[in-house]
Amino acid sequence: MPASRSVVIGVDSSTQSAKAAAVDADTGEILALGRAPHTVTGSAGARESDPEEWWSALAAAVRAAVREAGVPAASVTGIAVAGQQHGLVTLGPDGRPLRPALLWNDTRSAPQAAALATRLGGPASWPARTGSVPVASMTAAKWQWLREHEPHHADATTGVRLPHDHLTERLSGAAVTDPGDASGTCWYGTATGAYDPDVLDLIGLDPALLPAVAPSGATRVGTLTPAAAEELGLPRTVAVAAGTGDNMAAAVGLGLGGAGLLDHPVVSLGTSGTVFAATRVRPAAPGLAGFAATDGTYLPLGCTLNCTLAVDRFATLLGLDREDAAPGGDVVVLPYLDGERTPDLPHAAGLVTGLRHGTDPRAVLGAAYEGAAFTVLRALDELLAACGLDPAAPDVRDRPLRLIGGGARGRAWTETVRRLSGRPLVLPAADELVALGAAALAAGAVTGSDPVALATAWGTGTGTLLPPVPRDEETWNRIAKVLAAATPTLLS
Repeated sequence: MPASRSVVIGVDSSTQSAKAAAVDADTGEILALGRAPHTVTGSAGARESDPEEWWSALAAAVRAAVREAGVPAASVTGIAVAGQQHGLVTLGPDGRPLRPALLWNDTRSAPQAAALATRLGGPASWPARTGSVPVASMTAAKWQWLREHEPHHADATTGVRLPHDHLTERLSGAAVTDPGDASGTCWYGTATGAYDPDVLDLIGLDPALLPAVAPSGATRVGTLTPAAAEELGLPRTVAVAAGTGDNMAAAVGLGLGGAGLLDHPVVSLGTSGTVFAATRVRPAAPGLAGFAATDGTYLPLGCTLNCTLAVDRFATLLGLDREDAAPGGDVVVLPYLDGERTPDLPHAAGLVTGLRHGTDPRAVLGAAYEGAAFTVLRALDELLAACGLDPAAPDVRDRPLRLIGGGARGRAWTETVRRLSGRPLVLPAADELVALGAAALAAGAVTGSDPVALATAWGTGTGTLLPPVPRDEETWNRIAKVLAAATPTLLS
């Protein structure tokens, strides 16, 4: 590829790894993908990672992507980071982390979340204020946990960042976030587009510790610092975009937003399971995270903690391959191995019921798939209503689900979602939609173009259409009955 062609780097900094996609800015083609792992530590609800490892992994992944793409470093014109949401990064005077980051799936802050939810008018007032009711995942609850359990760290903090904020700052030197990722903190007002002073007062967080909020994730916030350019092996002239959260970047990669598809639902099957859609309606539903999108629209989202990793754990326990599953039949599994976020059961453990002497282990694994898929899909109707749609209307009911994430590549996952949803599915042909969405943000920072329009032109959200099959109402109702009976007695 000639040096005059523009290559942009989209970074997906997730819970488990950093992935850097070197993308042709004209076509959206992924030229190469670099990877480097992250380490997650903790037990009994604790989940932490060292942000310095995120930075090292990002640098290694970017170097690998540029090397494997076979392009000169001078071809790279822009970079953007999409990061795991909600994590709490606390910085000291030297700009480096004071302690490991508290991750989105760290549930130790559940008591703090519950206490916060009762304040400022109670749970009903929070969605209108910040878009979401505080739960253990939200950053505000994690900051409150730190204040109560490690006050020496809270007192020594000179900067509070989300994971993608921290990496963007390491790249550019700019302390900046975007509306999308900021909306997952519970201290950002989705109605006002600014930090909520009442929430900050409530949790004792000085707004001077927070990054500025850029207009969008595609806003150019600077270029690479000399240190970052040297570590990544790229020119200092590379534009750095504000970046965003991973779910917001996936929406961009799918072409969802003001310049693309609105009110089209997505199911993402990864470490967490999510259902979301881009909409112009500001959501205020207690059961959903009422996020902002990164392009000025909104991104209501339902999130579960237990998805592919939980089902894989059942496969390991049963000694089965992950694809060696059969319908659960009378067996019901609620695979809440890490507590649960939707429904809000942070202290739950996994539950298996309906076993007999003759139960086929493959049915137990199939029931784990069903329990995880049910938990994600149960939020779908509420999501559609939050977009101002009638979930029972034929044109809404027949609107296809876009199925993404690692699970979307598995037959058992795809068929389980298809059977329990009764909806047509679109399986996008493009992999690495979070990294592609970040690449579109990087291209937007270089050219000033709308990143959703760019991704739509790239065609990264198109793919195979699977027609609907009749919804398995019997299985759905059986799981719903067990969940209702077990809450709160067995799941609290």
